[in-house]
Amino acid sequence: MNHAFVAALTETGQTPESLAAQLAVDPKTVARWANPGHIPQSRHRAKVAQALGREVADLWPDVQKRREPVWFRPWTEHERDALTLRWFELAWVPGLLQTEAYARATLAGEALTGEEVDRLVSARIGRQAVLRRERSPLLTAAMDEGVLHRTAGGNRAMMREQCDYLAECAELPSVQVLIVPSSVGMYAGLGGAFILADLPDGSRMAHVDGQASAQITDSKVEIATLDRRWSRITGDALPRALSLELIRKAAESWT
Repeated sequence: MNHAFVAALTETGQTPESLAAQLAVDPKTVARWANPGHIPQSRHRAKVAQALGREVADLWPDVQKRREPVWFRPWTEHERDALTLRWFELAWVPGLLQTEAYARATLAGEALTGEEVDRLVSARIGRQAVLRRERSPLLTAAMDEGVLHRTAGGNRAMMREQCDYLAECAELPSVQVLIVPSSVGMYAGLGGAFILADLPDGSRMAHVDGQASAQITDSKVEIATLDRRWSRITGDALPRALSLELIRKAAESWT
């Protein structure tokens, strides 16, 4: 429990309901901020700290220790709060399902120092805790079959480990992994990767990857377009059980 946040509520006479009313958020959202790892979105932090007469760093010291890039932090907040995540990847295993070795391979060749790679990999692996907490979001991850047959520098052991880990994650109660088989040919996912997040207050966010930079949006028009693409992609994907069978066959092929 975040004792500093709970104590500040008590000392100021605030309740989750009263603080939620000031911020125009759901009281359940405020209540979650008392749990470890739950940090308000950046637009709320200063207002919460002011209402409670505290500094942001006193209430959530982890804010100062976070290792993900600044531009990506708003998305990690949505990821932690989400009720459901729908994630499509064309070229990679989704970040929440990657092994450390695979995560490092995805960053190879980038203009990064060894320290920067360590920081980014640590942040990515750390985000995976969201899938194993008591109330985890439902993650449905769809990916192209080609992802299972592509390695880096001929590293077969890395891909065997990654496919085994992907199969392990696919059996978690909160995770569904769907594979779009190569036999499908052209399909809606060829336009690129994206993630859709459904949040507790009823709002929705999307993360769309790009070669230069990613886009985080709450545009209803853009999300409706991605919804349509998601439906078409999953319509072409194998069912959950057959997808898991394909993942296990891919793991054996890397032996």
